[in-house]
Amino acid sequence: METSRADRLKILVLGLAVLGLVAGLVFWSAGNAGLARVAWIAGVVPALGTLLVEILRGLGRGEVGLDVVAALSMTAALVFGETLAAAVVAVMYSGGTFLESFAEGRARREMHHLLSRVPHTATRHRDGQLETVALDDVELGDRLLIRQGDVLPVDGQVSTGTAFLDMSALTGESLPVKLAAGDAAMSGATNAGDAFDLTAVRAAGDSTYAGIVRLVEAAQRSKAPMSRLADRWSLGFLAVTVVIAVAAWWFTDDPIRAVAVLVVATPCPLILAVPVALVAGLSRAARFGVLIKGAGPLENMARIRTLILDKTGTLTDGRPRVVSIGTYGDETADEVLRLAAALDQASTHPVAQALVAAAREAGMDLPVPVDVEEFPGEGLLGRIDGRQVAVGGWGFVTGQCAAGQRAPDMQEQGAVLVAVAVDGCMAGHLVMADPLREGTEAMLAGLRRSGIRRILLATGDRAEVAEGVTRELGLDGVHAGLTPDRKVDVLLAERGNGPVMMVGDGVNDAPALAAADVGVAMGARGAAASAEAADAVLLVDRVDRLGTGIEIAQATRRIAVQSVVAGIGLSVAGMIAAAFGYLSPVQGALLQEVIDVAVILNALRALAIEPTLAVQAEPAQV
Repeated sequence: METSRADRLKILVLGLAVLGLVAGLVFWSAGNAGLARVAWIAGVVPALGTLLVEILRGLGRGEVGLDVVAALSMTAALVFGETLAAAVVAVMYSGGTFLESFAEGRARREMHHLLSRVPHTATRHRDGQLETVALDDVELGDRLLIRQGDVLPVDGQVSTGTAFLDMSALTGESLPVKLAAGDAAMSGATNAGDAFDLTAVRAAGDSTYAGIVRLVEAAQRSKAPMSRLADRWSLGFLAVTVVIAVAAWWFTDDPIRAVAVLVVATPCPLILAVPVALVAGLSRAARFGVLIKGAGPLENMARIRTLILDKTGTLTDGRPRVVSIGTYGDETADEVLRLAAALDQASTHPVAQALVAAAREAGMDLPVPVDVEEFPGEGLLGRIDGRQVAVGGWGFVTGQCAAGQRAPDMQEQGAVLVAVAVDGCMAGHLVMADPLREGTEAMLAGLRRSGIRRILLATGDRAEVAEGVTRELGLDGVHAGLTPDRKVDVLLAERGNGPVMMVGDGVNDAPALAAADVGVAMGARGAAASAEAADAVLLVDRVDRLGTGIEIAQATRRIAVQSVVAGIGLSVAGMIAAAFGYLSPVQGALLQEVIDVAVILNALRALAIEPTLAVQAEPAQV
């Protein structure tokens, strides 16, 4: 990444401070104390000057920070002739600010990796030729060639062949995902297999990856509430520092002890550890497919006590699946599925497409249907391998048969019954439902162990369907038949029990996501409105990553607090030791900077957080 102007200034100030310190030591060892003091003062002036500018800017914004302590310590050391101590403070302070920038840059590395992977061009089929076009010139319906190793530039559908996509940069999935012709493919994935054609279904600016990049940029610009709290605490710490320094001078009549107290308090770990830890936590969560839009939401996520979940597309997959197959006569269950799916290739109905997907997942070869006739809302007729096949609702299909058949009893709440007839006789039926996502029970149990006290369902679906699906989950409440505004009412009513998180994926969830203390959107297939309104987005289509995000948020906050408490405790102990004369100004400066380096390194432990709540995939190796 290109070095910013502010970073270059920090490097220059650090270089001058180091040069002044080293030159002064050389002169001192040569017996020229006068030149040594001049060199040390020359190294201090740039650091003190830039520090005073920052203090004045802060005062202009109504902020008083711990930079004042650093300025006081350098000034006092110069006034009382402790030029070596002043030079050490200048080197360590400028080195500390540079180290802070370096640490935050290290913590943001995985986020910048997302930005660096944005493709700028695409290869398009046009008039039998291939042409390279700018990404903004890609239009809906364009057929693009995706070569091996290419990053998918836009959201689309696989047009030809089979695609193997590496989703690790987006979701943390360690193994490539296999997609067949007609399957949806997410922009930002990398082609890990042979070249294939992709039909664009969204413009570049509206694609998944472009949205992710915008969210990442917003996350990088955020500042956590805990950091603002640290700024407010700085005034109290400044007062304590000044009181100890003045008391040491007053009771011992030795100004050098006051100087030692000031330098040992420069700068406080409070302003270093918190932002570094939180940015590291954001980066770590992103690697597991949990994109949190800022450090504030990350902190709030660590304090959540109530969780409200949508049903369709969140607790359930949102797509109907075959849960059972019944047969009549001589037909087998596999043959019933094969014939139904083969005919349904001619339909765009979601249930038909779900049947086709189920047959392909089972490895079935589906012949091309002929003489297809579709009756909207009822079913299809056509020929498969020379046999007359009817697929659709029970009434429609039995109407195509010579003899009637009693409809089976439905066991699944909210299930769909698809009947199949062959050559005028009932062949079988398929029961389709939207079951719970795999691992939901384990995920909810893990969340309760992590401190979530109440877990509720809020859905617009019918009450009997919602209760049937969630009967075994042990939820604290089920609210069904809700409109978007009533979902908000449920959320506001739960606020009395503590901070509330809402998880959803549809447009109807967007108001509740925006109203929640933390709104989480299922971003893999969810609506754009919900992703925009939410504070966090699950990039992988698995609700178990919710537990991953909460665990990382809690661990990050613990690391930040540990760093602050340990750093301040050591600083205060050092100040007291300096007040009693056990530390000289030079020794105090060196001790404080050792403390600062230690708390920054401790804060960076957030980059190595290993979540345990229902995570089944390793993070991507960047």
